[in-house]
Amino acid sequence: MAVLAAAAASALALTGCTAHTSGTTADAKPAAQATATASPSVATVSPAQASVVGQKVTITGTDLQNVKTVAFGSANVRVLSASSDKVVAQAPAAANYQPATVGLKLISKTGKTIASKPNALEYTAAGGVAAQLEYALAHWQNYNTAEYGDLNPDGGDCANFVSQTLIARGWTMNDDWYNHEAGDDWSSAWGYVPAMDDYFAENAESLGLQELSFSQAGRAKVALGDIAVFDWDGDGSPDHVEVVDRITKVNGQYKIELASHNDDYAYRDLDETITTQHPGATGHFWHLTR
Repeated sequence: MAVLAAAAASALALTGCTAHTSGTTADAKPAAQATATASPSVATVSPAQASVVGQKVTITGTDLQNVKTVAFGSANVRVLSASSDKVVAQAPAAANYQPATVGLKLISKTGKTIASKPNALEYTAAGGVAAQLEYALAHWQNYNTAEYGDLNPDGGDCANFVSQTLIARGWTMNDDWYNHEAGDDWSSAWGYVPAMDDYFAENAESLGLQELSFSQAGRAKVALGDIAVFDWDGDGSPDHVEVVDRITKVNGQYKIELASHNDDYAYRDLDETITTQHPGATGHFWHLTR
């Protein structure tokens, strides 16, 4: 009997051990699942609205440390910083500085899209420079004759156009600088290039203007929305005026592009203008400090 009892006890002990081992194996599966790495994802984009001239944004989410590039719509930019839960990037300017809503994609160093968010960022023309550029790119070809007329029959519409962009920026008309009744009543400072240049020079301090040269040193200080004045034949009398709407740095050199009337351009290259189109032309910028 004693032998039978011992055998039974051993069987129970073995059964218990087997049951315990089986339970441990079953418990191991949820533990492995709990430690699985989360997939990259986008939670928020802040601010959700950005200026059409570009703005720094912060993207939050999970597993973002491997993000190297952010695509805002069709424009790719490198990230400024990335951690597991946050990416900071400089959103580029909106296409033609026009309001729009774009999606974003987060791209790894291998070029793979690892997370995305549709309709993530809304570009708005908030602020003076943004509104000025939005206006310039909306009306470089589509003249706003209903409000300001067309001064081409009076010698050219370039100064009229530049003045309009400054109104969009936030400037106000005064007794010396105005356009009333859709171009039927306008001042020379508004629509005649030499008079406009004189007006800027005489009122530079009150208008917040700084004169800069076309040299690389001058271009390094130029900002979007600044005004370029051209002297085609070098006789000291300005002939043309345009508004700066794109600045890029190529091989260490600043490339300036401008919007203009007559000729009508969205992005007119400064160097091509003063070398190929008008060889020997000179000029200067008026930098708007506010």
